[in-house]
Amino acid sequence: MVTDDIMVFAGSGSQRLGDRICDYLGVTRGKNETLRFSEGNIFVRVLENVRGHKVYLVQSTVFPANDNFMELLFWIDAFKRASAESVTAIIPYFSYAKGDKKDEPRVSIRARVCADAIEAAGADRVVTMDLHAPQIQGFFRVPVDNLYALPALCDRIRAEKLEDCIILSPDTGFAKQARKYASNLGTTVAIADKQRVAHDEKAEVLEIIGHVEGRTVIVVDDFTISAGTLTNAADRLVERGAKQVYAIVAHGVLSEGSVERIDASPIRKLFVTDTVENQPVEFSEKIETVSVAPLFGEAIKRIHNRESISEMFDE
Repeated sequence: MVTDDIMVFAGSGSQRLGDRICDYLGVTRGKNETLRFSEGNIFVRVLENVRGHKVYLVQSTVFPANDNFMELLFWIDAFKRASAESVTAIIPYFSYAKGDKKDEPRVSIRARVCADAIEAAGADRVVTMDLHAPQIQGFFRVPVDNLYALPALCDRIRAEKLEDCIILSPDTGFAKQARKYASNLGTTVAIADKQRVAHDEKAEVLEIIGHVEGRTVIVVDDFTISAGTLTNAADRLVERGAKQVYAIVAHGVLSEGSVERIDASPIRKLFVTDTVENQPVEFSEKIETVSVAPLFGEAIKRIHNRESISEMFDE
């Protein structure tokens, strides 16, 4: 399989993940630099020849979301203007994916605006992970590969050798994906009845649907920011007699105050991936990072060699 001509670059939002992906592929990360001027402008520069090459750019769009998203667009444009044959945008965490619908009057469908901008900048393909809503793939006219952190996270939770486990979906919307986690781990699913009344990142778990008494419950979700839903669900689970509570989340966005909430909660351990790496908080011993670099590296290799991506996740 061809890997020696793969050119992988990383923006300032995914430097460490970019290095891990290159380690998996056995290649040297491409040379580039990002400058930020005093008035807030961002300047990007490619420091080696990419003419005629297929380029893979790794850049998460969070912390800070707007700066990192604009940097992503500038990188795509820079590579295209440098005559790269193609540019594949590897977006481990697509932050505006939450804005996937017009669910109230006079609001923007932000994910669609971002998709249009990425295409307009010149991206030939997009690779991301655990989109908040899979239908966002349809916002693009270029191919989109939505990878899943499930294999890496399930392997890690299996290493804990937990007994009598049950998966908890934080709401009905995530139940389908929660069932995939349960199938992989050979167990069943419970569901939390969650209510969100505002745009303040706070949601209240009203009820737990399913039998959790005396069992080890693993709460699963695609992302967490304030950790409010996770900790609220953990409190309800303990009230319902759960023996212990763990959590696995694809994107550990984790804003100010989130670590303190996790530390004060009944959650024994929270496993997150390295799709986000610029959090403004320092992780405590309760939070462990699981790398998904092998998944992204394998996806890049398969795209480069014109092989199937879906086979990576065949059950």
